Amino acid sequence: MTRIISADCHINEPPWVFDRVPQEYRDRAPKMLRGDDGGDGWSFDGGPPKRTFGVEAVAGRADGAKMAGLRFEDIMPGNYDGAAHVADMDLDGVDVSVVYPASSIFTYVEPDRALALACMRAYNDWVVDDFQAAVPDRLVGLPMLPVDDGADVAVAELERMVAKGARAAFIPGFPLRPYHDPVHDPLWAAASQLEVSLNLHRTFGGKPTEADWSELMEQKVTVGGTVERFFSGVRPLTYMIFGGVFERHPELRLVDAEVNMGWIPFWAETMDQQFDNRFYRSSGGVTIDRKPSDVLGVNVFVTVLDDTIGFRMIAQGIYPKLADMAMFSSDYPHSVCLWPNTRRHADELMASLSEEDRHKILSGTAARLYHL
Repeated sequence: MTRIISADCHINEPPWVFDRVPQEYRDRAPKMLRGDDGGDGWSFDGGPPKRTFGVEAVAGRADGAKMAGLRFEDIMPGNYDGAAHVADMDLDGVDVSVVYPASSIFTYVEPDRALALACMRAYNDWVVDDFQAAVPDRLVGLPMLPVDDGADVAVAELERMVAKGARAAFIPGFPLRPYHDPVHDPLWAAASQLEVSLNLHRTFGGKPTEADWSELMEQKVTVGGTVERFFSGVRPLTYMIFGGVFERHPELRLVDAEVNMGWIPFWAETMDQQFDNRFYRSSGGVTIDRKPSDVLGVNVFVTVLDDTIGFRMIAQGIYPKLADMAMFSSDYPHSVCLWPNTRRHADELMASLSEEDRHKILSGTAARLYHL
């Protein structure tokens, strides 16, 4: 039976996730509180939670479309307990799960940076020492890196967590300084040297653009925002590629999760066309020597769910490179997750693919990136 590594799953933090915060910050650490709708959610300012559990924790529930209003005791233990998470993987036919954070990402916008760093480190210790450690050969927890607090701070946290057993790390979708800014070069260099991938998840983490502010910062869910976020990788990845990040750091591996892949061929074609554009060549607008699409599947990777168009393009040979950069995922325990039918979905989506391409997408690439 083909091995499946789900390259994009999530936890929902339990009430004790910040218990490791030093005593001086305990009173101000985020807390799980009861919301006006009767559900439980995280409060970062002492007031009622802006959102209570719902779409991000509905796996296993008959009311899988419930937007919010769930209490902590209503959600499956696989949301926050590593052993239970693996038990749910067994029901799903999934061998390994790469796990992204949830509400803890709001530490990126906490104005008190000392408090934010204390909370971030507490989360990181929990996800590696508790959650991942429950079944370490089948769980990959992603500790969060404080990219906005200075490259030295981010590098130190990366080194600390890799020493603890982290196989990769999370970076926010909206850094204060864009990722093509050389200020981040020490982090790229450290990740390359440590041979760990850095992982974005759409627009998770950081201060979004003004147009997105009300939806993301107020933790609202809209159909328009859900659609748009599948294309959220275009801007940061394009600027990183043309900004020479992957030429300066050829061993850097960057993953953008839950963006699917059907959009990639046109994006890659557009980048390559502008790379060859005589105007940009003659004016100095192109400062890289490597063809933009050459980084795809070498430095840049994505995770995919039920992207029928993308899988069709692979099967028909329209853009074979997609098979080199795509990693399958179940998105457990979110509302769009394939659980508990991930293996059936994989078989249907990849029925026309070669065995080599199936292996790359289901486990081969992820096994290499996450040292599995």
